[in-house]
Amino acid sequence: MTTPRSITVRVPAKVNAQLAVGAARPDGFHDLANVFLAVGLYDEVTVTPADELRVTCEGPGADQVPLDRTNLAARAAEALAARYGRRAGVHLHIAKDIPVAGGMAGGSADGAAALVACDALWGTGASRAELLDICAELGSDVPFSLVGGAALGTGRGEKLQELPVGGTFHWVFAVADGGLSTPAVYGEFDRLTPEAPAPEASAALLEALRTGDAAALAGALANDLQPAALSLFPSLADTLRTGTAAGALAGIVSGSGPTTAFLVRDPESAGRVAEALRASGTCRTARVAASPAPGATVTGPRP
Repeated sequence: MTTPRSITVRVPAKVNAQLAVGAARPDGFHDLANVFLAVGLYDEVTVTPADELRVTCEGPGADQVPLDRTNLAARAAEALAARYGRRAGVHLHIAKDIPVAGGMAGGSADGAAALVACDALWGTGASRAELLDICAELGSDVPFSLVGGAALGTGRGEKLQELPVGGTFHWVFAVADGGLSTPAVYGEFDRLTPEAPAPEASAALLEALRTGDAAALAGALANDLQPAALSLFPSLADTLRTGTAAGALAGIVSGSGPTTAFLVRDPESAGRVAEALRASGTCRTARVAASPAPGATVTGPRP
């Protein structure tokens, strides 16, 4: 059988429909009840055999993506190679479309994509459980990037329970002009919430997902990190007001931010809200996407 010259994997962004955060643990992480939804904004990672590990990147925000071994895609290739006793000799090319440093798990997505792509290129035959185990070692959001769809993440977010979704949900994402450090946002959360209760998933939110009820989901969206993100990036409040005034059912900071996510009723509403956000000057741009979306998927070898 001919070895493919390269493998390309497409991987989605995520939005947190709920992010319930507990107090800091002794290891520095926080216990979470994290309801992930994969959304139809995608990065693509193409892996090609090479003499040594190399990372290149193109697309919006590519200048902010590290091209050394701190990149999660590079770390994923090295982790899989180490597990199977081989050299990580690959060129990893990342085509970005997920906002960079925006709280939508773009870096984690690239790690999951690289892992799936290297597994296919090398023919390692790793099981799904093995891949998810490596994902969990790489970062809290990486396992969900591999799985996609909808899932409840517990622990630090890496322990996943896949969730049923009864319909399509439409979103507008306002991409902020600037970034937020995830550790800084969690640090601000600790300062603002010294006695955080144990996190629990919202039964109303899970039911809204199951039934595909956008209005009910809008009423249940919640992000415990939002006050901390707004404290560090106060202008996000203007973006949230703009999107809801334009007709969104609800607006929320996505993950640790600074991207803000607006749930809307239908594609027509999404277009109107996105246009209002772009015209408002409160964000750099606005993107429209639907959920759920599939996880990391091989889109084929390239010649």
